[in-house]
Amino acid sequence: MKILVAIDLQVDFTTGVLGNEQCVEAAAKSAEYIKSFREDKESRIFCTLDTHNFDYLNTQEGRNLPIAHCIVNTEGWKIDPIVGEALGGDYFPVQKGAFGSEELPSIIRRYTAGNIEEIVMIGVCTDICVISNAMILKAAFPEVPIKVISECCAGTTPESHALALKAMSACQIIIE
Repeated sequence: MKILVAIDLQVDFTTGVLGNEQCVEAAAKSAEYIKSFREDKESRIFCTLDTHNFDYLNTQEGRNLPIAHCIVNTEGWKIDPIVGEALGGDYFPVQKGAFGSEELPSIIRRYTAGNIEEIVMIGVCTDICVISNAMILKAAFPEVPIKVISECCAGTTPESHALALKAMSACQIIIE
């Protein structure tokens, strides 16, 4: 079974408070990728949702990045509309805090019975949440090929995006 993990393709990271032109473009390309991926009826799609509470600015991340974002149940927390349309509600949501989701591997195992052929990753931000989740998945599934579709990802800057892709490649994550 093939798994697609869409990382934090939420309004606040595309057109919202932390969005940038590259993230908007990555969301559009991700939507197209999702549509083609869904043609395989045996595949599963998991979407992480960066999720913070209203006390975000009092957290360690909030003190280091003092821009309230992805506050649960706000417009910015929701999946980008273009991506949401492509998903059509056919995905497993995974709420997470800052960086990566420690629960993601067990959630994937629960819905796949461990029958995983490959894990494909798309999303934002390449240099923070994509790389964090990719490393968690690589540690949890060391023999499963993990692939990142670079054109369906974007970082906080183009330079940070490129550095994150290089770091993931060094850890035997396939970059396409």
